[in-house]
Amino acid sequence: MTPADLAELLHATAAKVLADRGLDASVLPAKLTVERPRNPEHGDYATNVALQVAKKAGANPRDFAGWLAEALAADAAIASADVAGPGFLNIRLAAAAQGEIVARVLADGPAFGSGSSMAGKKVNLEFVSANPTGPVHLGGTRWAAVGDALGRILTAHGAEVTREYYFNDHGAQIDRFSRSLIAAAKGEPAPENGYAGEYIAEIASQVLAREPQALELAPQAQEETFRSIGTELMFDRIKANLHDFGVDFDVYFHENSLFDSGAVDASVEYLKTSGSLYEEDGAWWLRSTEYGDDKDRVVIKSDGNAAYIAGDIAYFQNKRQRGFDLCIYMLGADHHGYIGRLKAAAAAFGDDPGTVEVLIGQMVNLVRDGVAVKMSKRAGTVITLDDLVDAIGVDASRYVMIRSSVDSSIDIDLALWASASNENPVYYVQYAHARLASLARNAAELGISADNPDLSLLTHEQEGELIRTIGEYPRVVASAAELREPHRIARYLEELAGAYHRFYGACRVLPQGDEEPGAVNTARLALGNATRQVLANGLELLGVTAPERM
Repeated sequence: MTPADLAELLHATAAKVLADRGLDASVLPAKLTVERPRNPEHGDYATNVALQVAKKAGANPRDFAGWLAEALAADAAIASADVAGPGFLNIRLAAAAQGEIVARVLADGPAFGSGSSMAGKKVNLEFVSANPTGPVHLGGTRWAAVGDALGRILTAHGAEVTREYYFNDHGAQIDRFSRSLIAAAKGEPAPENGYAGEYIAEIASQVLAREPQALELAPQAQEETFRSIGTELMFDRIKANLHDFGVDFDVYFHENSLFDSGAVDASVEYLKTSGSLYEEDGAWWLRSTEYGDDKDRVVIKSDGNAAYIAGDIAYFQNKRQRGFDLCIYMLGADHHGYIGRLKAAAAAFGDDPGTVEVLIGQMVNLVRDGVAVKMSKRAGTVITLDDLVDAIGVDASRYVMIRSSVDSSIDIDLALWASASNENPVYYVQYAHARLASLARNAAELGISADNPDLSLLTHEQEGELIRTIGEYPRVVASAAELREPHRIARYLEELAGAYHRFYGACRVLPQGDEEPGAVNTARLALGNATRQVLANGLELLGVTAPERM
C-alpha cells in the first residue's frame, strides 16, 4: 500500500464514517494528504484530515479522528490507528500491506513512478538556447541538465514534450562574432566587445579551410562568409558537446526564420490592429503593463528596426500555431524581465498567460582547493560545459546541476564531485545501485531467487523504513512534474540510498556459511531488487547512469 493507496482508503473510510452519522461528507477534499511522521515512533503515516474537516461537517475533530481510527483498524491492511493531540491520526500498516509496495515495484519495473497528470498535454520545452558565438557556459550547462531531466519527468507523467533550442542567429551578437573571426583569421586582436579564446582562432582557421579566399572578398561578402560558416561551425560544436552530455533536441528553431518569413511583421501588424501596440516618440510600444508587466516594452524602435521582444512575440505565436498547450522557457538569471513580457505577449494575442511558464536559473560557480575557478582556456573568459565534464565527468556534472533548486546559486567543489566517496552525492547514490546489483549477482551464484517472496516477513524497523521510502517515489515524481523541480528526485534518491545502506547494515540478506536460505532471505532479496529498480528509475529521469559495478 503506497501513500496514494492509503489516501484513497482514508477518503473512502472518512466518507462512510460521516455518512453513517448523518454528517456532510462533501466537506472532504478530493485528495487527502498522508505524510510520514518525523518521529517513526508515532507510526508509519499520519494525517490531519479530522482537523481539516470535522468542524465543517459538524463534529469535534478528536471525535471524528476516533471514529476514523476505529473504522480503519477493522481493515486488514491497517495494523493500528491511534488518535494524537487535538485530532491527528497516526497509522501503522500491516506488514503484508506494506510489502505490497515491493511487489508493485517489481511488477511495474521501469514504469514504477510514472503517472498521467499531464496526459494529452503538448509541451514546448525550450532550454539552453545559447548564442552560437561561443561554447556552452556553466549557466547553459545547468539548463542542459535541468531541462533534459524536466523533459523526462514531464514525459513520465504523460506529456508530449518537444525539446526545442532557439538558435539566436539574428542580431548584433552575430555581427560581433563574425568580426571576431575575421580578426583572428588576420592575426589581429579581437575587436572591441568581440569574442576571444582558443575556439575563435580554431573556427576562423576552419572557415579559411573551407573558403581559402574568404579574406580576399569585399568587406560585406567577407563578413557574410565568416558569419554563415562560423555560426554553422560553432553550432555544430555546441550540438556535439550537448549530445556528449546526453542532451539532444527535437527542434532547432532559427530566430532568423521569423524575420525572413515575415512572421515578425505579421505579429506586429496584428498587435497594432488589435490595439495592443501604441505609438509614442516614433516607436511602437506593447501595452504590457496592462497584463502585469512592470513597464510597457518597445517592440519597434524609433529607427524602424525591431526590438528584441519583437522576435519573442512572433516566436510565442509560432509555438501556439504549432499546437503547444504549454510553452516553458528556461532562462538565465539576468532574464527576470522576460516573465512579465512573455505573459503580456500571450495576453495581447488573446491567449491565457498561463500557457507561458518561465523558469529562471541562478548562477553556477566552480571552486578548487577553496579557490574560485574563473577562467577557461577554451573560451578565454568563462568556464564551459567541456571544462566541467573534463573535471568531474558527465554523471557528476549532470547530477550537481540538477540537485539544487534552480532558484539557488551553486558552488561546485570540484574535488568533492570528482571523488569516489560517500561525501559525493552522485557516487553515494550510484554506489547503492551497484551494491544492489552485486547482491543480486551473489544471490544468483548461491541459487537464491526472489520469486514468490513472502513480503509479510519484512517486519524489521529498517525494512519498514526502506519500504516506506520506496513508496514515496511516485509522489516525488508527481511533485517534480507539477512544480517543474527535478531536484526533488535527486534529493529523494539520496534519501533512498541512505535508507538502503541502513537496511543493509541491520538486516542480513544472504545466508552465511552453511546456513540454508530461507523465506526471509527471499523476501529481503526482493526488497533489494525493488530498491535497485527505483534507484535506476530515478537516475534515468535525471539522465544519470545506474552502474552495475563500481
